[in-house]
Amino acid sequence: MDDYEIVGLFLERNETAPAEAEAKYRSYCLYIARNLLGDEGDAEECVNDALLAAWESIPPQRPENLRTYLGKLVRETAIDRLRAKNARKRSPESCASLEELAEAVPVADPESFTARVELAAQISEFLRSEGELERGVFIRRYWYYDTIDAICAGYGLGRRRVRTMLRRSRERLAAYLREEGYNEYL
Repeated sequence: MDDYEIVGLFLERNETAPAEAEAKYRSYCLYIARNLLGDEGDAEECVNDALLAAWESIPPQRPENLRTYLGKLVRETAIDRLRAKNARKRSPESCASLEELAEAVPVADPESFTARVELAAQISEFLRSEGELERGVFIRRYWYYDTIDAICAGYGLGRRRVRTMLRRSRERLAAYLREEGYNEYL
């Protein structure tokens, strides 16, 4: 079943919609949650919570790209779960990647959907201007929360090169966002 048909099931309030979405994107969603949380049980719960959030948000939402929409819901759910865990149980690698990115990305009003959408669009525009390797490494680290070692293995790069590449990308992103009017937040 393709995404258009699955979204149609959600819009019709057909109870098979979450199961169809899960059948198609379960492993993708688990990958995101597992990388962020480091715990299989928590990752499973995040996927279930994200599917419930999709059920509750479609309609009125009508996602053009179901995979990305579910990925976003899983990330938000996993980040909320990570924040709720007590500090000693948190995955240091996941927290580190969140802290790294916080240096470059302004804190938009979390209640303002419009502000978050605009910021996401600016980050997407920045990433389109990056080279393929830099963009891939950035996305692996800050969207999928891959470890530095996993990125190194996936791209055949050394740790030092990956860390330098990420630092420089964050610096370019911060400069780009300043140029776009986010000075007051950075």
